[in-house]
Amino acid sequence: MRHILIVDADVRAANAMAAVAASLGFTSATARSLREAHGQIALQAPHVAFVDVQLPDGNGMTLLEPGGPLGAAEVVLLTQRPTFDSSIAALRLHAADYLAKPVSEGQLRSVLGRLAPPAAFAGEIDDLDDDVEAHGHFGQLWGRAPAMREVYDRTARVARTGAAVLVTGESGTGKEVVARTIHDLSRRRGEHFLAVNCGAINPKLIESELFGHEKGAFTGADRQHIGFFERASGGTLFLDEVTEMPPELQVKLLRALETGTILRVGSTQPREVDVRIVAATNRDPEKAVDAGQFRADLFYRLNVFPIALPPLRDRIEDVPLLARHFLREIASIEGRPKAFTDEAIEALQAYRWPGNVRELRNVVYRSYLMAPGSLIADACLASEGEGAARDEAPAISLPLGLSLKDVKRRVTLATFEHLGKRESTAAALGISDKSLYLALKDHLPFQREGRRARAAA
Repeated sequence: MRHILIVDADVRAANAMAAVAASLGFTSATARSLREAHGQIALQAPHVAFVDVQLPDGNGMTLLEPGGPLGAAEVVLLTQRPTFDSSIAALRLHAADYLAKPVSEGQLRSVLGRLAPPAAFAGEIDDLDDDVEAHGHFGQLWGRAPAMREVYDRTARVARTGAAVLVTGESGTGKEVVARTIHDLSRRRGEHFLAVNCGAINPKLIESELFGHEKGAFTGADRQHIGFFERASGGTLFLDEVTEMPPELQVKLLRALETGTILRVGSTQPREVDVRIVAATNRDPEKAVDAGQFRADLFYRLNVFPIALPPLRDRIEDVPLLARHFLREIASIEGRPKAFTDEAIEALQAYRWPGNVRELRNVVYRSYLMAPGSLIADACLASEGEGAARDEAPAISLPLGLSLKDVKRRVTLATFEHLGKRESTAAALGISDKSLYLALKDHLPFQREGRRARAAA
């Protein structure tokens, strides 16, 4: 039977955790100090230890030091005040998780259910490190530049913990890919990964989208709605563009993170949720705090472990690797292999890429569609339409006096009807899939193509 040691000066909290552990079939022991912890470890070595960082006679982290008494035990650190420095220290000591006190019963059950032998995770990371050398990618992240190797190292360190992560970087650098990689390397991988763009949801609806609502909570609420937090419980919730969240909702998000509970709109009954938060922003979050647009306490709660993604212009040596990777992906979708000429690769590397990796993928897709043969030459890379391949595309006529909104919609619709696929259309127009969806969501052929794409996935 697996044995748990709980080291916490709060006797009531330690006993409550021991009771939950017993209900799950664990034996347990408690200790109120470092001295008592050493005594309990001498009596029976634990398989899992929950250790408060702040103990009456010292720092609980000393139990995790190399050659320390806990040996190969999985260790979950507890703290009243998560900080960047303490999270880094926990990661360096290979803590299995890092939780803010008080720990709810639901959190405890979830953590105990996720704990796995650390050797399994170490082996996975070693395999991914080998892939960087051999193939140039770490999971779904691509590149060998030093700046990306730093991202891989930080991603691997934080993935197997429960620490909140704040990913920063310009639009198009791959923040959601980092979040997905963290989830895929974590103990939550078998549960949901859900992503929500906090800047793309109507401010009047975002609370309902995140926390859900009860039937009749407001006009139009004709049925109960389960929000992202409840749907992601047990897994990972990615909050993209979190600094765009309305100020009044930031307070409620902070409370959810501090208590592990949420309130559906129209309900007075708190609901426990166990969600690992990875947040992201393309702004400087500290400047947003200074400008009064983002709460400082929420920033510190989310910024337990920051990861900064470099813009593509700062790792230009990765452009050929990324371009060829995208070209292989696109060829597998379209069914016809193509290759870049050396001159095309040189042109790609000479560009500054203000739209980063997303822009590169769009350019590669557009170049694939424009190239008449199996080789993609320099002329096919022009985004402004130079070259014969662009001239061969059909044209449309628009009357003078149309609003820019109508012009954009008509051009977008015509491009979609010509190419027939959402991804190809977005790439040809140089826009994101989200922008394409917003432009054409009411267009029936577009809806049908979207359903086919989801069914194929």
